Amino acid sequence: MAKPNFIELPGCDPIRILFEDRSVLAIDKPRGWMLVPHTWRQTNWNLQAAIDSSIRADDFWARSRNLKYLRHVHRLDADTSGVMLFAKSEGSMRAMGDLFESRRMEKTYLAVVEGQPREQAWSCELPLGPDPKNFGKMRVDLTEEGKESETHFRVLQSNERFTLIEASPLTGRTHQIRVHLAQSGNPIMCDELYGRVEKGFRLGLRAIRLAYKDTFTRCPVVIHAPTDWFLKEFGFAPLEKPQPKSKPDVKPPDGLNNQETK
Repeated sequence: MAKPNFIELPGCDPIRILFEDRSVLAIDKPRGWMLVPHTWRQTNWNLQAAIDSSIRADDFWARSRNLKYLRHVHRLDADTSGVMLFAKSEGSMRAMGDLFESRRMEKTYLAVVEGQPREQAWSCELPLGPDPKNFGKMRVDLTEEGKESETHFRVLQSNERFTLIEASPLTGRTHQIRVHLAQSGNPIMCDELYGRVEKGFRLGLRAIRLAYKDTFTRCPVVIHAPTDWFLKEFGFAPLEKPQPKSKPDVKPPDGLNNQETK
Protein backbone atom coordinates (compact mmCIF):
# COMPACT_ATOMS: atom_id res chain seq x y z
CA MET A 1 0.00 0.00 0.00
CA ALA A 2 1.30 3.46 -0.94
CA LYS A 3 2.38 5.91 1.72
CA PRO A 4 -0.31 8.54 2.38
CA ASN A 5 0.48 12.11 1.38
CA PHE A 6 -0.87 13.47 4.65
CA ILE A 7 -0.49 13.16 8.41
CA GLU A 8 -3.57 12.12 10.39
CA LEU A 9 -3.80 13.52 13.92
CA PRO A 10 -6.79 13.31 16.28
CA GLY A 11 -9.33 16.11 16.17
CA CYS A 12 -8.22 17.84 12.97
CA ASP A 13 -8.30 17.51 9.21
CA PRO A 14 -5.43 15.57 7.60
CA ILE A 15 -2.26 17.67 7.34
CA ARG A 16 -0.88 17.68 3.81
CA ILE A 17 2.70 16.53 3.19
CA LEU A 18 4.25 18.90 0.65
CA PHE A 19 7.64 17.27 0.18
CA GLU A 20 9.62 14.29 1.42
CA ASP A 21 13.02 12.72 0.89
CA ARG A 22 15.30 10.51 2.98
CA SER A 23 16.26 13.37 5.30
CA VAL A 24 13.26 15.64 5.71
CA LEU A 25 9.50 15.87 5.51
CA ALA A 26 7.68 19.17 4.90
CA ILE A 27 4.03 19.77 5.76
CA ASP A 28 1.47 22.48 5.10
CA LYS A 29 1.00 23.56 8.72
CA PRO A 30 -2.60 24.59 9.42
CA ARG A 31 -3.47 27.62 11.50
CA GLY A 32 -3.89 26.95 15.20
CA TRP A 33 -1.08 24.45 15.81
CA MET A 34 1.65 25.62 18.19
CA LEU A 35 5.33 24.66 18.39
CA VAL A 36 5.90 24.66 22.16
CA PRO A 37 7.72 22.37 24.63
CA HIS A 38 6.05 19.09 25.60
CA THR A 39 5.81 20.33 29.18
CA TRP A 40 3.67 23.33 28.18
CA ARG A 41 0.15 22.24 29.14
CA GLN A 42 -1.84 25.35 28.22
CA THR A 43 -2.88 24.01 24.81
CA ASN A 44 -4.12 20.80 23.21
CA TRP A 45 -2.67 22.01 19.90
CA ASN A 46 1.00 21.18 20.46
CA LEU A 47 2.06 20.00 17.01
CA GLN A 48 5.34 18.32 17.97
CA ALA A 49 3.73 16.49 20.89
CA ALA A 50 0.84 15.31 18.67
CA ILE A 51 3.24 14.02 16.01
CA ASP A 52 5.41 12.24 18.58
CA SER A 53 2.31 10.59 20.06
CA SER A 54 1.15 9.46 16.62
CA ILE A 55 4.55 7.96 15.83
CA ARG A 56 4.58 6.07 19.17
CA ALA A 57 1.07 4.80 18.42
CA ASP A 58 2.40 3.39 15.13
CA ASP A 59 -0.24 5.21 13.09
CA PHE A 60 -0.23 4.25 9.44
CA TRP A 61 1.20 7.48 8.00
CA ALA A 62 4.27 6.99 10.23
CA ARG A 63 4.43 3.18 10.09
CA SER A 64 4.36 3.21 6.27
CA ARG A 65 7.52 5.32 6.38
CA ASN A 66 9.14 3.42 9.23
CA LEU A 67 9.41 6.73 11.06
CA LYS A 68 10.85 6.73 14.56
CA TYR A 69 12.01 10.35 14.68
CA LEU A 70 10.50 13.57 13.31
CA ARG A 71 11.44 16.97 14.72
CA HIS A 72 10.58 20.49 13.55
CA VAL A 73 13.67 22.31 12.28
CA HIS A 74 12.17 25.81 12.56
CA ARG A 75 9.04 27.41 13.96
CA LEU A 76 5.93 29.12 12.66
CA ASP A 77 3.63 31.17 14.88
CA ALA A 78 0.42 29.43 15.93
CA ASP A 79 -1.81 31.33 13.49
CA THR A 80 0.73 31.30 10.64
CA SER A 81 0.12 28.55 8.12
CA GLY A 82 2.35 27.09 5.43
CA VAL A 83 5.61 25.28 4.76
CA MET A 84 7.01 23.64 7.90
CA LEU A 85 10.16 21.51 7.69
CA PHE A 86 10.81 18.43 9.85
CA ALA A 87 13.98 16.34 10.12
CA LYS A 88 13.88 12.53 10.10
CA SER A 89 17.08 12.01 12.10
CA GLU A 90 19.34 13.85 14.52
CA GLY A 91 21.96 14.17 11.77
CA SER A 92 19.45 15.74 9.42
CA MET A 93 18.26 17.99 12.24
CA ARG A 94 21.78 19.38 12.68
CA ALA A 95 22.33 19.80 8.94
CA MET A 96 19.00 21.52 8.28
CA GLY A 97 19.34 23.67 11.39
CA ASP A 98 22.71 24.86 10.14
CA LEU A 99 21.11 25.96 6.86
CA PHE A 100 18.71 28.19 8.77
CA GLU A 101 21.39 29.52 11.11
CA SER A 102 23.81 30.31 8.27
CA ARG A 103 21.11 32.01 6.14
CA ARG A 104 21.40 29.44 3.36
CA MET A 105 17.68 28.64 3.64
CA GLU A 106 15.55 30.91 1.46
CA LYS A 107 12.18 31.70 3.06
CA THR A 108 9.22 33.39 1.39
CA TYR A 109 5.93 34.46 2.97
CA LEU A 110 2.75 36.18 1.86
CA ALA A 111 1.51 38.93 4.17
CA VAL A 112 -1.76 40.85 3.93
CA VAL A 113 -1.92 44.42 5.27
CA GLU A 114 -4.61 47.07 5.28
CA GLY A 115 -4.16 50.07 3.04
CA GLN A 116 -1.31 50.82 0.65
CA PRO A 117 2.37 50.90 1.71
CA ARG A 118 4.36 54.01 0.86
CA GLU A 119 6.77 52.02 -1.33
CA GLN A 120 6.49 49.13 -3.75
CA ALA A 121 9.65 47.47 -2.41
CA TRP A 122 11.71 48.10 0.72
CA SER A 123 13.88 46.47 3.37
CA CYS A 124 13.77 46.65 7.17
CA GLU A 125 16.88 46.01 9.24
CA LEU A 126 15.68 47.09 12.69
CA PRO A 127 17.12 44.85 15.45
CA LEU A 128 14.63 42.96 17.61
CA GLY A 129 14.38 41.74 21.16
CA PRO A 130 11.77 40.63 23.73
CA ASP A 131 9.46 43.30 25.10
CA PRO A 132 10.20 43.33 28.86
CA LYS A 133 6.75 44.75 29.61
CA ASN A 134 4.76 42.27 27.52
CA PHE A 135 5.57 38.55 27.79
CA GLY A 136 5.54 36.82 24.41
CA LYS A 137 5.82 40.06 22.46
CA MET A 138 8.82 41.41 20.55
CA ARG A 139 9.91 44.99 19.98
CA VAL A 140 12.49 47.02 18.10
CA ASP A 141 15.57 47.03 20.35
CA LEU A 142 18.27 49.54 19.41
CA THR A 143 20.45 48.65 22.41
CA GLU A 144 23.39 46.26 22.28
CA GLU A 145 21.00 43.46 23.28
CA GLY A 146 18.92 43.84 20.12
CA LYS A 147 19.48 41.00 17.63
CA GLU A 148 20.27 41.70 13.99
CA SER A 149 17.18 41.28 11.81
CA GLU A 150 16.60 41.81 8.11
CA THR A 151 13.48 41.42 5.97
CA HIS A 152 12.85 42.37 2.33
CA PHE A 153 9.33 43.30 1.20
CA ARG A 154 7.70 43.61 -2.21
CA VAL A 155 4.11 44.58 -3.10
CA LEU A 156 2.40 41.97 -5.28
CA GLN A 157 -1.24 43.05 -5.49
CA SER A 158 -3.69 45.58 -4.08
CA ASN A 159 -7.48 45.71 -3.95
CA GLU A 160 -9.95 48.21 -2.50
CA ARG A 161 -8.95 47.39 1.06
CA PHE A 162 -5.88 45.16 1.31
CA THR A 163 -2.36 44.92 -0.07
CA LEU A 164 -0.60 41.62 -0.65
CA ILE A 165 3.10 41.68 0.18
CA GLU A 166 5.86 39.15 -0.45
CA ALA A 167 8.15 38.99 2.59
CA SER A 168 11.62 37.44 2.48
CA PRO A 169 13.31 37.30 5.89
CA LEU A 170 17.07 36.79 5.86
CA THR A 171 17.21 36.24 9.60
CA GLY A 172 14.79 34.19 11.69
CA ARG A 173 13.84 36.23 14.75
CA THR A 174 10.59 35.62 16.60
CA HIS A 175 7.71 37.60 15.01
CA GLN A 176 10.21 39.24 12.67
CA ILE A 177 7.91 39.86 9.70
CA ARG A 178 5.07 40.97 11.97
CA VAL A 179 7.18 43.53 13.85
CA HIS A 180 8.96 44.84 10.76
CA LEU A 181 5.67 45.41 8.92
CA ALA A 182 4.14 47.10 11.95
CA GLN A 183 7.17 49.38 12.18
CA SER A 184 6.76 50.18 8.49
CA GLY A 185 3.27 51.45 9.27
CA ASN A 186 1.47 48.47 7.78
CA PRO A 187 0.70 45.82 10.43
CA ILE A 188 -0.48 42.44 9.20
CA MET A 189 -4.22 41.95 9.05
CA CYS A 190 -5.68 40.54 12.28
CA ASP A 191 -2.37 40.62 14.16
CA GLU A 192 -3.53 40.73 17.78
CA LEU A 193 -0.05 41.62 19.08
CA TYR A 194 1.11 44.29 16.63
CA GLY A 195 -2.06 45.44 14.88
CA ARG A 196 -5.76 44.94 15.44
CA VAL A 197 -8.21 42.07 15.22
CA GLU A 198 -11.27 42.19 13.00
CA LYS A 199 -14.11 39.71 13.18
CA GLY A 200 -14.36 37.41 10.18
CA PHE A 201 -10.64 37.38 9.37
CA ARG A 202 -7.60 35.41 10.50
CA LEU A 203 -3.92 36.39 10.65
CA GLY A 204 -2.86 37.36 7.13
CA LEU A 205 0.48 35.54 7.07
CA ARG A 206 1.40 32.36 5.22
CA ALA A 207 4.77 30.67 4.60
CA ILE A 208 4.71 29.70 0.93
CA ARG A 209 8.26 28.67 -0.02
CA LEU A 210 11.50 27.16 1.28
CA ALA A 211 14.52 26.75 -0.99
CA TYR A 212 17.93 25.29 -0.21
CA LYS A 213 20.75 23.11 -1.49
CA ASP A 214 20.55 19.66 0.08
CA THR A 215 23.62 19.18 2.26
CA PHE A 216 23.78 15.45 1.48
CA THR A 217 22.98 15.25 -2.25
CA ARG A 218 24.03 18.84 -3.15
CA CYS A 219 20.86 19.10 -5.24
CA PRO A 220 18.73 22.27 -5.07
CA VAL A 221 15.30 21.81 -3.47
CA VAL A 222 12.32 24.16 -3.66
CA ILE A 223 9.17 23.48 -1.61
CA HIS A 224 5.94 25.39 -2.27
CA ALA A 225 2.69 25.60 -0.31
CA PRO A 226 -0.63 26.27 -2.10
CA THR A 227 -1.73 29.90 -2.07
CA ASP A 228 -5.13 30.08 -3.82
CA TRP A 229 -7.34 29.63 -0.74
CA PHE A 230 -5.30 32.20 1.22
CA LEU A 231 -5.51 34.75 -1.59
CA LYS A 232 -9.24 34.18 -2.04
CA GLU A 233 -9.80 34.79 1.68
CA PHE A 234 -8.62 38.39 1.25
CA GLY A 235 -9.99 38.98 -2.25
CA PHE A 236 -6.79 38.58 -4.30
CA ALA A 237 -6.31 36.92 -7.68
CA PRO A 238 -4.22 33.74 -7.94
CA LEU A 239 -0.48 34.24 -8.34
CA GLU A 240 1.29 33.32 -11.54
CA LYS A 241 2.70 29.82 -11.31
CA PRO A 242 6.50 29.46 -11.56
CA GLN A 243 7.51 28.16 -14.97
CA PRO A 244 9.54 24.92 -14.79
CA LYS A 245 12.60 24.48 -16.97
CA SER A 246 12.09 22.35 -20.03
CA LYS A 247 15.31 20.42 -19.37
CA PRO A 248 16.06 20.29 -15.63
CA ASP A 249 19.65 19.59 -14.69
CA VAL A 250 18.64 17.05 -12.05
CA LYS A 251 15.82 14.54 -12.24
CA PRO A 252 13.83 14.32 -8.98
CA PRO A 253 13.88 10.83 -7.44
CA ASP A 254 10.65 8.83 -7.59
CA GLY A 255 8.08 9.49 -4.90
CA LEU A 256 9.02 13.07 -4.04
CA ASN A 257 6.24 15.61 -3.76
CA ASN A 258 6.46 19.21 -4.95
CA GLN A 259 10.23 19.39 -5.58
CA GLU A 260 11.67 21.68 -8.23
CA THR A 261 15.23 21.50 -9.47
CA LYS A 262 17.36 24.17 -11.03
